Amino acid sequence: MENVFELWPELDWITNDELREKTAKTWQLALQRSVLSADDLNRIPFTLLCGPDLKVSFMAHKRAVVHIVRDAGRKVGEFFKEELPVNMDVLIAGAILADVGKLLEYVLDENGSAVQGDYGKYLRHPFSGVALAEECGVPPEVCHIIATHAGEGDMVKRTTEAYLVHHADFMTFLPFKNRLEI
Repeated sequence: MENVFELWPELDWITNDELREKTAKTWQLALQRSVLSADDLNRIPFTLLCGPDLKVSFMAHKRAVVHIVRDAGRKVGEFFKEELPVNMDVLIAGAILADVGKLLEYVLDENGSAVQGDYGKYLRHPFSGVALAEECGVPPEVCHIIATHAGEGDMVKRTTEAYLVHHADFMTFLPFKNRLEI
């Protein structure tokens, strides 16, 4: 479990000990079942949708999302108070776990590059991420964030925490994919 806390120092931001442990356990389980190592996550691109030249690693993107989400959650609480409450532990755990399913979706090709594997062709990471998290006892309000952080979530109502993770994730993805360069 030590390597999970090295990979995710942000786990310490979760104040609820049980939720922190279940979040870390989910990452540990994903790493055990994946062909990817913690080192791979610091090397492979965070998405396969922007071409092979993308230099932003999986972990750089994921950790940026968690940092942005924490700041956003604090500001929502500061400005809207009880009108729009934010559970910071749920928010941070959900952001840390949003892409955990990609560890099952991706494989490495003969050159060591990340590609979508057979499993990933049938089940996208929101589904596999929820399955991993539920197996580790992660509560439904966090699993909801995993399930709804990507496009699949556009079909259902999202919690405040899920909206924050969704938008932080997309605001740090879409400029790489659809940026207008002037």
